[in-house]
Amino acid sequence: MRLKHSFKTAVIGLRTNKSRSGLTILGIVIGITSIMMIMSVGQGAENLILNQISGMGAEMVVVRPGREPKGPTDIMDTMFSESLKIRDVEALQRKSNVPDLLEIAPAVIIPGSVSYLGETFRPMIFGWKAEFMGDIFQIYPEKGIYFNEIDIRQKASVVVIGAKVKKELFGDEDALGKNIKIKNRNFKVIGVLPPKGQIAFFNVDETVILPYTTAQQYLTGSDHFNEIMLKARSPEVAARMVRDIELTLRETHGITDPSKDDFYIVTQKGMIDQVNTIISILTIFLSSVVAISLVVGGIGVMNIMLVSVTERTKEIGLRKALGATDRDIMTQFIGEAIILTAVGGLVGIVLGAGLSFLISFVLTNFFDLAWEFSFPVMAAILGLSVSAFVGLVFGFYPARQASKKSPIEALRYE
Repeated sequence: MRLKHSFKTAVIGLRTNKSRSGLTILGIVIGITSIMMIMSVGQGAENLILNQISGMGAEMVVVRPGREPKGPTDIMDTMFSESLKIRDVEALQRKSNVPDLLEIAPAVIIPGSVSYLGETFRPMIFGWKAEFMGDIFQIYPEKGIYFNEIDIRQKASVVVIGAKVKKELFGDEDALGKNIKIKNRNFKVIGVLPPKGQIAFFNVDETVILPYTTAQQYLTGSDHFNEIMLKARSPEVAARMVRDIELTLRETHGITDPSKDDFYIVTQKGMIDQVNTIISILTIFLSSVVAISLVVGGIGVMNIMLVSVTERTKEIGLRKALGATDRDIMTQFIGEAIILTAVGGLVGIVLGAGLSFLISFVLTNFFDLAWEFSFPVMAAILGLSVSAFVGLVFGFYPARQASKKSPIEALRYE
């Protein structure tokens, strides 16, 4: 009963100074809200990326040039590497080298813009095998057709464009048969893709696809590829195909030491592991930064509690004169601190969840992203626990100061 009475007294004490109590927990509220948002948005981003990766299928394997990046400084070296060339594609196509290969599609990325009669748009321009998109992502032209192997061999100046590219350049006008310019060269539009939004790592609506041979001949002037996508006969043989790819490329590149590979292979599992690692590191880092606000909030609680102890000196003296022990006084003030921070934690959880839901709503309805709202239960439990712990830690010193006051001196305090 004594503990219950102490906490009841603590609640009464807090209710008499509502404004000050509200300002005291502001730092705790901000900290818990931020942690909830980071966890929720991070989980939403992870789910979005993993769903897009999964859409490629477990049988997909991607070969990229250069050494596998181990850090941010390695990414630029990889982007400008020219180690993957047509001889590699031809070697990988041989059944004797990669017997489990079903389909292969080298890709060239072309920076730049496209234009039509003065209208300009900056899309993602790929030199690729357009039919590969249909096979992998089940996306087919809404109007027109994909270019085929004959167009690739003949280096035809034809393109397939995304829905947003069509809208930006042509408006309501029919785009089929019209010529658009890429780096001052005309390309005939033979297909328009339906609105699909973000798929895997690119936005289909903002994409322009042309034969990779055409891209190399007329746009990049180089014979290397930015990546090579390969599809295995089934997910079960994907790992075996990866091994065959490694052996084949080492042979074409004259590499005997695997540590000197000038290419690296990415599988769906590898991409998922990378995404999980990156998002986990970012979440931990951002949460650690935000945790500073909890410390600041805890210091604020301690300062206000010290002020409260001073202002309520007579009350402390009166309670002691009526028989309250040092432990009773200490329990009351620690209780006030814990209640303050716990309430701050609850407010932060509700506010963080609400803002996270709002972010997911905006991303889903205004940016056409398949973003799922995720309520991080563990973050909520952790946030509430941490806020109560902060109250216990930072409320201990003021509570001890209150409990040590002499009842006689306290009653004389003016």
